[in-house]
Amino acid sequence: MLPATIDDTLAQLEAQGYFASRELATALFLALKMQRPLFLEGEPGVGKTELAKAAAALSGTTLLRLQCYEGLDTASALYEWDYPRQIMALRLAEAAGETPRSDTLYRDEFLLKRPLLQALQADPHHPGARRVLLIDEIDRADEPFEAFLLELLSDFQVSIPEYGTVRASVPPL
Repeated sequence: MLPATIDDTLAQLEAQGYFASRELATALFLALKMQRPLFLEGEPGVGKTELAKAAAALSGTTLLRLQCYEGLDTASALYEWDYPRQIMALRLAEAAGETPRSDTLYRDEFLLKRPLLQALQADPHHPGARRVLLIDEIDRADEPFEAFLLELLSDFQVSIPEYGTVRASVPPL
């Protein structure tokens, strides 16, 4: 259950084993209330990842993590097609005498969802819960990827050419 006040946020974080300052609890409370991303920076070991874990537990969902590195591209962070399964489906259709169409090859079952796409979709294990996405080491990513991330986080949607537009019903934290 999402906190109703800043004091409630502090109490719920403490119940998760995370002891936050009032300033940090205020920032988290406002991010949850306004349904906007929360950007944190700090030295290694200060508790940024632990806050994300506590926020996921507080939201009743699982934590999604995207580890950034130099050369990370949108395909690696967003989705990939399961080409072997697509080829098998294509061959099965041809063996049955059918002419496969593109909508039979680019279905949800062939889409391998990476953290960014998972964050836009509902949590299958916790329906209705807001997803928590941790984007770690963003400063290591290239500028075009950073620009893509900012666009994704502003609209909470992405277009996949073969699949269509995926919009978050509930924006991730």
